[in-house]
Amino acid sequence: MTDLEYLDQAEALLNLVEACCDRMNDDSDADIDSQRVGAMVTLTFANRSQIVINLQKPLQEIWMAAKAGGYHYRLKDGQWMDTKGAGELLAELSRQASTQAGMTLQFSV
Repeated sequence: MTDLEYLDQAEALLNLVEACCDRMNDDSDADIDSQRVGAMVTLTFANRSQIVINLQKPLQEIWMAAKAGGYHYRLKDGQWMDTKGAGELLAELSRQASTQAGMTLQFSV
C-alpha cells in the first residue's frame, strides 16, 4: 500500500469515528466529547476517561489507547485489524467505549 492510500483509508476511519460520536450524541445520552487535532482523535466520556486514536504514518498503522490498554491496527483486506490478532478496530472501539461510558455504544459504518 502506498503512503497516499494509507492516508486516505486512515483519514476515512478517523472521520467515521467522529461521525459516529456525533450520531450517538444526537441519538442517546452518550455525551462523548470528540476532539480532533491533526492525525489524532480524543474521545472523552462523562466520567472523564478517554480513548485516543492516532495515526502512525511511518508504520502505516492506527493506534488506539483505552483504559484497558493499547492496540495497534493495520489495514488488511479492507479492515483495520489488530496486529496481535485481537480483532477489528471498530469492534474493539465499541467494546472499550461501551465499558468506559457505562452504556452500549456502537461504532460502525
